[in-house]
Amino acid sequence: MKILLLVSLFGIALFAQTKDSLLFKSPGDSSLVRDSSLTKKKYDVDTVIYSSASDSLIFYVDKKKMDLYGDAEMQYQQTDLKSAKIFVDFETNNIDAAGVPSDSFPGKFKGTPVLVDKGEPYDGITMKFNFKTSRGFISKAGSKLEGAFYNGDKIKRMDKETYFIEDGIYTTCDATPPHYYFYAHEMKVIQKEEIVARWIWLYFGGVPFPIPIPFAVFPIESGRRSGIVIPAFGDDATYGYYFSKFGYFWAVNDYLDANLISSYFTRGSYDLSSRLRYAKRYDFSGNIQADYIYRKNGLPSDQAYATSREWNLSINHNQTIDPTLRLDANLQYSSKNYNQTNVTNFNELLQNNIFSNATLFKNWEESGNSLSLSYSRTQNLQSGDINEVLPNLTFSLAQNYPFRGKDVTTDQKWYDLLGFNYSGQFENLRNKTGDDLQIRGGFNHQLSTSFSPKIGYFNFTPNFSYNEKWYNKYIEEGYVRNPATGEYIRSQITGADSFYTSDKYKLNAVRTFNMGVSTQTKFYGIFNPDILGIASIRHTVNPSISYNYSPDFSKPGWGYYSTYVDTQGIAQHYDKFQREVYGGVSSGEQQNISFSLTNIFEMKTKVDPTDTTSKEKKIQLLNLSANMSYNFAADSLKFSDLSISYRTQVGDLLNISGSSSFTPYDYYNEYVTRINKFLINEGKGLFRMTDLSFSISTSLSGEKLKSKETEAKKPEDRPANELENIDRQIYQGIYSQKEADFSIPWTLSLSYNYSLSRPTPISTFKYSNLNGSIDFNLTPAWKFSVAGSYDFGTKQFAAPQIRITRDLHCWVMNFTWNPIGPYRGYNLEIKVKAPQLEDLKLTKRSDFYTGK
Repeated sequence: MKILLLVSLFGIALFAQTKDSLLFKSPGDSSLVRDSSLTKKKYDVDTVIYSSASDSLIFYVDKKKMDLYGDAEMQYQQTDLKSAKIFVDFETNNIDAAGVPSDSFPGKFKGTPVLVDKGEPYDGITMKFNFKTSRGFISKAGSKLEGAFYNGDKIKRMDKETYFIEDGIYTTCDATPPHYYFYAHEMKVIQKEEIVARWIWLYFGGVPFPIPIPFAVFPIESGRRSGIVIPAFGDDATYGYYFSKFGYFWAVNDYLDANLISSYFTRGSYDLSSRLRYAKRYDFSGNIQADYIYRKNGLPSDQAYATSREWNLSINHNQTIDPTLRLDANLQYSSKNYNQTNVTNFNELLQNNIFSNATLFKNWEESGNSLSLSYSRTQNLQSGDINEVLPNLTFSLAQNYPFRGKDVTTDQKWYDLLGFNYSGQFENLRNKTGDDLQIRGGFNHQLSTSFSPKIGYFNFTPNFSYNEKWYNKYIEEGYVRNPATGEYIRSQITGADSFYTSDKYKLNAVRTFNMGVSTQTKFYGIFNPDILGIASIRHTVNPSISYNYSPDFSKPGWGYYSTYVDTQGIAQHYDKFQREVYGGVSSGEQQNISFSLTNIFEMKTKVDPTDTTSKEKKIQLLNLSANMSYNFAADSLKFSDLSISYRTQVGDLLNISGSSSFTPYDYYNEYVTRINKFLINEGKGLFRMTDLSFSISTSLSGEKLKSKETEAKKPEDRPANELENIDRQIYQGIYSQKEADFSIPWTLSLSYNYSLSRPTPISTFKYSNLNGSIDFNLTPAWKFSVAGSYDFGTKQFAAPQIRITRDLHCWVMNFTWNPIGPYRGYNLEIKVKAPQLEDLKLTKRSDFYTGK
């Protein structure tokens, strides 16, 4: 029987939804009275309550009460209550619900009340609830929210958002009983915000940790939220026991958040870190992070006692000022040994340089012109050398066709195809090596023309390029002489003749140009075998030939080279602008004719007529290219090497690529690798190989395993605020690391690289190495991973790493071991899986990532 109740402020109106008659008790009459109709009357309706029961539903009209028996259910606004028995008092708006004793399990109850309020479920043995004030009381109660569970002997609801729990338990483990949980005699729950408790005991396997936590706040709202960052505890072989990554995260609003994190070690070391993030969708986003590390190694009385201070500052900013103006900055500044002290990623540890750049870019859509202002910085972490470009200003004029009309048609005159483009750049370069700071600057202008007429099946492309560089310096080189005697002055340090290089200040213009012409065409060959599901095979041939000319700018008439006489009386020529920001000029005349030939083999598969979803596939079988050039202006060795490159792919399993170089010239000895004698004239064949390299790589994985959990997952909704939209993973944990995926049973990645250098047949250099990684599930809960490389030349392993992961249901264990190398050691970590508590972890490590 289903009943619709309209509850007014002054009375109750009952309407039957089904054909059954209503059952109620009249005033002063204890017998049940049946009535098949109700007199309709207007009431001041407050809300609607839906009720149902499988056994019976009894109304006491005079007392304004209702009893429901057997699978009873009541729905009121966003509240849904189910229980074996429900008793409702409409005078006081109170609801009592309880289960009934189980016949099969003595001492147990069935049909216990389950309350779902705004999507949050609550269950218990008995429940008292006021549906007007939302206040109530639940005994032996529990609830689940945002992947976490809390329950207690008694739950008292104060309002729609606030609950008090007696003898409460909080956990993210869904096992019965849970593998771990936090217990407190008193808890306060603010729905979708936090759980507050005092004197909390952490239980593992039912055994309490001997030291309680005086006070804690557990965030239970989804997404970003302010709160204390739970620290990790562990032991480091060098710095002692530590209390790590403890701090506070402050979600200021949907556009801004910040954190402050610190770590403390029992032997005197400590870390400080802070990060500020900001974002506004479609406008800007960025973050600023600062780190300071103090390390104390040993005791002051130890002979090897040492302290160090390392720091790092990272700034990232991206902003779209308007559709044609954008600012991007990615800056990093750090001390020399910061990576070795703080970074735990092998790829970052092996980096010798850190890079910074910032660019303000403006483009004009109608003309296609653009302007950029940028800053770049490179810091070598080994030597401490710094190279900066401050600023770099570049203007680019888009391709322009001065003789072309506004209306472009297919019937164009030859002069309509003539175009040009221009770019101008100013760059100021600052190189700091030790205490020596060198500053070089200059302007660079580039003007080039294009003209691409098509004659028959051939495309012709004449070209002319002009380059002009402006400098305010040039260098002067020579040996130091005694002005009086003219003799060379020897260095008191080395004893050799003193050679000097000095800067001279003068405005100079370095002008160069080159010109040429190229032509190319394309033709095909198609073969239709119609066997083995192959529809056709196509062979595409792209031949091209080009000629380029540039004069010898090192001749005295151009004025770009100067001369000094060495101690042997021999005149030495040098480029006066070789140290400038855009360099000097090339020496030697160039009249090159270049040939290239590209072959592409492709296959197209047939459509399966028995499969309506089948589609044809195009597969590239082989890409093979070769090129060679001849310099008419050279006095010897006019032919360049013949270069051949190729690549192919065997389905999705195997990638193969390689290149080779061949020379037509003979050699003299291991130091003189080429002489002006052709091999064919010496009876040694047409070519000899000088270089060979190839690589083979593959990546395989087992089919993804399906589980009830993965099948139940739905795509995540769009983040509710701006910062979550940037990267939902950016603050899931202080030690965020890609976790093992147990749903993929195994993965295998292999790559083999081989290179051979043979400048002469009697001098050969080989390099051969194998890189690989494999991981597989030993059992559904154990995963084993190995990664590393092997050098076949030195017969040594490089940076091997072994990782073992154990799925502990609500926890995960990671054991990482680097057996050899400067970062050898191990790291053992056990942590909670749940994102809201994943910084709750225990770690143990031994000389891990110390660089020793």
